[in-house]
Amino acid sequence: MGAFKAYDIRGIYNKDFDKETVYKIGYFLPKLLKSSVVLVGRDVRTSSDEIFASLCEGITDSGSDVYDIGLATTPMVYFSTVHFGVDASVQITASHNPPKYNGLKISRTKAVPVGSDSGLKELEAMVNEQAVVVSEKKGTVISKDAKTPYLAFLKQYAPDTSSLNLSIDCSHGMANLLVKDLLGSDHHYLYDHFDGTFPAHEPNPLEVENCKDLEEAVLKNKSDIGVIYDGDADRVMFLDENGRFLQPDYITSVLGYHYLSKEKGNVLVDIRTSRSTTEYLTKLGATVHIWKVGHAFAKTKLRDLGAIFGGELAGHYYFRDFFNCDSGFLASLIVLDVVAKLKKEGITIGSFIDSIIAYANSGEINFKLEQKDQAVAALYDRFVNHDKPEKVLDFDGYRIEFPTWWFNVRKSNTEPYLRLVVEAKNEEELKARTQELSDIIKQFN
Repeated sequence: MGAFKAYDIRGIYNKDFDKETVYKIGYFLPKLLKSSVVLVGRDVRTSSDEIFASLCEGITDSGSDVYDIGLATTPMVYFSTVHFGVDASVQITASHNPPKYNGLKISRTKAVPVGSDSGLKELEAMVNEQAVVVSEKKGTVISKDAKTPYLAFLKQYAPDTSSLNLSIDCSHGMANLLVKDLLGSDHHYLYDHFDGTFPAHEPNPLEVENCKDLEEAVLKNKSDIGVIYDGDADRVMFLDENGRFLQPDYITSVLGYHYLSKEKGNVLVDIRTSRSTTEYLTKLGATVHIWKVGHAFAKTKLRDLGAIFGGELAGHYYFRDFFNCDSGFLASLIVLDVVAKLKKEGITIGSFIDSIIAYANSGEINFKLEQKDQAVAALYDRFVNHDKPEKVLDFDGYRIEFPTWWFNVRKSNTEPYLRLVVEAKNEEELKARTQELSDIIKQFN
């Protein structure tokens, strides 16, 4: 069983991990994080209740208490970690993965994430090697209302959407907990009730086929924008007024439009981010920093830089004003505020994004490979040892930059894929470079 990943614990429930593993995680977590209380939230997956019961049993058997906040979005758990002043929290979720998956996202004091290099490896060793000795004084499970304070926090950012025609896909997931409280019920909603089997589509809006129903709704309803949340509502993605999927790193530019008019400063993007976005942000007065993919890395870096906000190609958006954490709702409220302002000027979100795009971009291309390391080494040899790139970034796979094009190749931390992003000055060069890179990678299939 191998559920301990780079950013969290995740896998197919009862295959990669089971309730015995979860019990031990609960038992050893208070010791790892030196906490007498663990705050726990959960998503609506069919296995979440069983995992919650086993986790709580482990925590209370260690002598620690549980703050049970019930059904929650993942960002609601981050918020509650700070709001209730606890030193350990867990969200039971597999985020965007199919229904048979589940997992645990762990945070410490001030909602700082616990990743493989900041505690998960030690936790895995404790689970595998140490003995459980049930405490004579068992802990208790205490219910806490997290929804009320979290809604109050988010409502500070809620824009006036009365001028907007919105289509919103909640993916049968945790967005349903809060979305109508924030945006009202008079918009066009899809899959706006809980169902942990996700019957309409997988709760991963980064896959274009999962956005098809929203695309149809945007066109049918003549909406100004389409909004789609993933399963645990830590990510959000958008479709323009023509039903076109808006690449999430371009949305980082929309956040820049909002924030950088008020304040100049550091902005964080991931290693896959388009030059269209980084150049636009720089023009607005940002100092742009490129860093590793993944919430455990991004939040720490955002804090270190004191960055105003950050964005990733996967649709995670991070905010200094939200404890350096990601929130699908906070991101969507800010984007909708911009859309409403642009509409008053007669500008659509689609035309705004078009004004930013200065390069042809492949988006993320996935190759299912066994020999991932060999493929990456072959690309490095060809494009670094043989050619003379302007710049090489080597902290998450490689981003290899040339004057008119660049590419990033990296191994997925959560799935069996080698991921490739290519960008060039025009479609012709993009096509040629993508073909050249793909041909090398496919030799290792």
